[in-house]
Amino acid sequence: MYLDFYGLKEKPFTITPNPKFIYLSKNHKEVFAHLLYGVQNQAGFVVVTGEVGTGKTTVLRTLLGELLEDHYRLAFIFNPCLSALDLLRNINREFGIDTQGESNSALLDSLNAFLVEQRAAGRTVVLVIDEAQNLEPAVLEQIRLLSNLETETDKLIQIVLVGQPELKDILLRSDLRQLNQRITVRYHLKPMDYTDTCDYITHRLRVAGGTHQRVFGEGALRKIFAFSKGYPRLINILCDRALLVGFAEGCREIDARMIQTAIGELGYPRKALPGRPVMWFGGVAAVVVVAVLGFFLSH
Repeated sequence: MYLDFYGLKEKPFTITPNPKFIYLSKNHKEVFAHLLYGVQNQAGFVVVTGEVGTGKTTVLRTLLGELLEDHYRLAFIFNPCLSALDLLRNINREFGIDTQGESNSALLDSLNAFLVEQRAAGRTVVLVIDEAQNLEPAVLEQIRLLSNLETETDKLIQIVLVGQPELKDILLRSDLRQLNQRITVRYHLKPMDYTDTCDYITHRLRVAGGTHQRVFGEGALRKIFAFSKGYPRLINILCDRALLVGFAEGCREIDARMIQTAIGELGYPRKALPGRPVMWFGGVAAVVVVAVLGFFLSH
């Protein structure tokens, strides 16, 4: 709706993890380096944690896009809420090998044969499990057993566990100490600072086809950071709503007041601004309807 108004070719602030819009902040560069190091150096187990909305999945997809198919075989498990047997079947299915085994041992035999074949061909096999905090302890133990698939000198499979901070606590359980001891690379992804937040917003606008014109004023950027605390997902949600507010009001530069309006429209309390009475509006949707009707009636 607001794309033409701001000179954009596509929406810059979607919440889907699109690698096209990836912006590597200082923290994202560090986690990317840890992941790349762990995979390329065949570290065995790599664990990445971070709060919801910090950009873990986006970094993962970008990493997988960097790994050349000729040198790597990849499997990405999105839904870890499975039994140990179902997880093994999903892993085998992702690698395109036998999933008909009726037991863990049969599936492991098929997987081991595949891993040996890939190692002989000079490829590194990488298994990534997202939302790993949802894995049951018994399933995590099964994953540990996968690390037993090795030669005398190398691990045959590199395993990356990605999850929310609870994953760190789960791995500290006494019954999972063997798995915890095998993790060689760990990283906790923190939210962005103010500078990276501003650069992140500018980057996404540019990738979406925006010109160099100023869209978010300095006051707006400060308020975005205060609200989002540097979490990319919250930044995206707020900026998208703020662009809609600006479009509805016919303003091409978003100021702090519009950000506060957008926060209120997202269901957060609207604070009184200095020198202004506290007012409650029916919502951006109603304003947009009026703006659209005015546009068509004037043509």
